Amino acid sequence: MRLLLGSLLATVALLAACGASATVPRVEVLGTLPHDPTAFTQGLELAPDDPGTLYEGTGLVDRSQLRELDAATGAVRRAVPLPAGLFGEGITVVGPRIWQLTWQDGVALEWDRATFTLLRRVPVQGEGWGLCAEPTRLVRSDGTDRLRFHDPETFAETGSVAVTLDGAPVTELNELECVDGQVWANVWRTDRIVRIDPATGAVTAEVDASGLLTREQRAGTDVLNGIAHVSGDEYLLTGKRWPETFRVRLTRE
Repeated sequence: MRLLLGSLLATVALLAACGASATVPRVEVLGTLPHDPTAFTQGLELAPDDPGTLYEGTGLVDRSQLRELDAATGAVRRAVPLPAGLFGEGITVVGPRIWQLTWQDGVALEWDRATFTLLRRVPVQGEGWGLCAEPTRLVRSDGTDRLRFHDPETFAETGSVAVTLDGAPVTELNELECVDGQVWANVWRTDRIVRIDPATGAVTAEVDASGLLTREQRAGTDVLNGIAHVSGDEYLLTGKRWPETFRVRLTRE
C-alpha cells in the first residue's frame, strides 16, 4: 500500500439519535491501494477470519462478478461471473459461505467461499442493494428508507426497521457494513455515509466523504459505494469504477 504524501481530512458531522450535535470526528486518509477502474462495485468486505482477504461484488447485467482481492495490494486473486442476466449487488461473508444480492432479479445467491461455487438461489421480495452480517442475522437495504433483517441460513426475512434522521426518512441506503452493533450505509448518488442504530432506525452519525478522489480521478467514475471495516476506527472506502481504495481512520480530535 502506498501512503499519501499528505493527509486528506473531510469533516464529519456526528449526530446523536435525537439530532443534537456531539463530538466531531474526522476522516483521516492513511493510505491507498489500487482498485480496478472497471469494477462497478456493489459490495466490499474484509474476511472476518482472514484480514488479508477482501471480497468484492460487482454489478451490471452480464458483467457482474464475485471477486476475491488481496487486501494489501488490491490485486484480484480470483473472480467468478454471476449467472447470465443477473445484476449483482451487495455481499457479505457468513462463515464458509458468501451471500450476494441481485438488484431487481428477485433472488439472493449463496456461494461456497472456498471454491466460489454457486450453491443455491433463494427468492427475495423487493430489490437488493446492500448487505452485511450481524452475529445472528443479515441486514439488507433495498433503496427505500428501511433496513430489512434476514435469517443467515435460509435468507427468510424476519423483520425491518425504518431509518430516520431527525424524524425524517433516509432513503436510497446502498452498500452496508455491520460494525459493533451499528450499520454503516452509503447513501446512493451522494458522498454521504450514515451510521444507523438497527434497533431504532435512528441515524447516529453522518459522514461527508467527498474529496477522496481528485478532480482528474473523478472522470469516468460513478458514486462512492464500498465500505469495509478493518479494525477499531479504520475502514476501507471505494466506489464504482474508482481507481483507488482508501484506507481511512475516523478520529475524534
